[in-house]
Amino acid sequence: MTDLDRPGSAGETAVPGGSRIATIPNAISAVRLLLVPVFTVLLLNDHDLWALGVLMVSGASDWLDGVLARSLNQQSRLGELLDPSADRLFILVTLIVLALRDVVPVWLVVAIVGRDVLLSLVLLVLLAARIGPLPVHFVGKAGTFALLYAFPLLLLAQWSGPLGLLSGVVGWAFAWWGVGLYWLAGVAYLRQAAVELRRLRPAVVA
Repeated sequence: MTDLDRPGSAGETAVPGGSRIATIPNAISAVRLLLVPVFTVLLLNDHDLWALGVLMVSGASDWLDGVLARSLNQQSRLGELLDPSADRLFILVTLIVLALRDVVPVWLVVAIVGRDVLLSLVLLVLLAARIGPLPVHFVGKAGTFALLYAFPLLLLAQWSGPLGLLSGVVGWAFAWWGVGLYWLAGVAYLRQAAVELRRLRPAVVA
């Protein structure tokens, strides 16, 4: 069963230990957020290898906090918000810096950032209607992972030789899949938001 198949409204989704804040997974997610400015400075100063190292640590910690949250039964609402926030910040920072360095085209920035802006506006509408943030769809998570793989590869594609050529081909394959899945998840989010908002309408008496 996917997140979109769960019964009940988004605000009613039960999360074990949902109100807990001081958990190991949340601490790992907080460290990932703190790594974003470090990654930004390294990337802006052309320290690509160090930046890639930080990105690898972030990716490993992303997997680790999910495993620990499940094994220790420490899933929380805060964790559900911190984890995708760190992912999106890494994507946004990498995307903007790579665009400034002419590694990726502007249209890619518009496609990814535009989707996030649209869903942020939808989230504001949901919060105004007292509907909690909707669950993260597995398609969106897959798209995020694809993009997180794509950008380091596109960075490596700037190197000359077979490694750079192969990285460019694989990186753009991940980028196209990532953008497609990212928007597919966005459409699913919009449909789920529409369902939740329709539930608030008063019943029409015939």
